[in-house]
Amino acid sequence: MKVYVSVDMEGVAGISDWEQCIAGGDDYALGRDLLLGEVNAAIDGAVEAGATSILVNDSHSVMRNLPPGELGGHAAYLSGRFKPLYMMEGLDASYDVALLLGYHAAMPTPGILSHTYNPRAIADVLLNDTLTGEAGINALVAQHHGVPIAVITGDQYVGPEAAPFCPRIAAIEVKRSVSRYAAEHLHPDIARQRIREGVAVALSGPTATPPAIRLPATLEIRLVSPDMAEQATWLRGVERVSSTTVRCEDDDPLRLYRTFMTLVSLTRSLVETR
Repeated sequence: MKVYVSVDMEGVAGISDWEQCIAGGDDYALGRDLLLGEVNAAIDGAVEAGATSILVNDSHSVMRNLPPGELGGHAAYLSGRFKPLYMMEGLDASYDVALLLGYHAAMPTPGILSHTYNPRAIADVLLNDTLTGEAGINALVAQHHGVPIAVITGDQYVGPEAAPFCPRIAAIEVKRSVSRYAAEHLHPDIARQRIREGVAVALSGPTATPPAIRLPATLEIRLVSPDMAEQATWLRGVERVSSTTVRCEDDDPLRLYRTFMTLVSLTRSLVETR
């Protein structure tokens, strides 16, 4: 069994502040340690279920948050800041299943450190008129390759957000968000045990099915400023539907994902720094 793992950081038990998940932050070393523990727990569960090949795609921030030599299961490691498919880089039809670890909720929710790709540019995203965070958007890539997404880990919001787009996904809750900047966390040992056991069960039992997002699919993206919405319309197929909202539609899920990622990259030029 070939397993693909997309790893974010904000949804890891014990993490509740940007200082823990941005390089240079006061508690970044602690955040990396907490992240590594959950990744290795998922790897242990996958190996227990029969995984013979595992790729870990570091999908958070500058995407080099894990020490490669400390990954379990002799997992391959994909890192680096420029990836054409970003959080889903490396996934292809040869994989049997995908896991989403340490994921967080969409920007409009009270989930811990909630955002959708770029919190300084994107205020809200709807996929086929349903609120989505990064999991639903990333499911477009999995659908293109026909790969099931079997597990997502994080707070109490990530599972329900992913469910409309990822049939039979197992949500493993390791923390409960109190607000965008506070959460009640499982002890790291308990969180890791829950992840290991949850992944083993999910990969050993009845398998999840690939995403089946209705096509043509529509993304409606609300940006934080009218200038960003105007800039987004420079992309072919993106139309403006209000002062700050744009819309794009495609019958090819991978092409729709690429359009969205180009929009994310383009609007970074208008993010104000103070």
